[in-house]
Amino acid sequence: MLDSPGTQIGTQALLFLVVNLFFIVVTWWALQSFRFDVFFKNPNGSRAKVMMLLITITIGSIVGNFFFNYLYQSLRLNYLF
Repeated sequence: MLDSPGTQIGTQALLFLVVNLFFIVVTWWALQSFRFDVFFKNPNGSRAKVMMLLITITIGSIVGNFFFNYLYQSLRLNYLF
């Protein structure tokens, strides 16, 4: 019963969400050292914080999608041989 298609899809979805959230957190941590005060008039304002959040989500999602694309394509390599 654990190998049913619904369970596999649910497991993949959960893994996708956890990995994307992980990369978003890592991106947020990495961007803390970036100097945003050079680009914003008020770097501590709400607009700057929202922009940093949007940049974090964008980069984290791109990295997470790259990770999953690489994983899925590497799993398909066995069909080559």
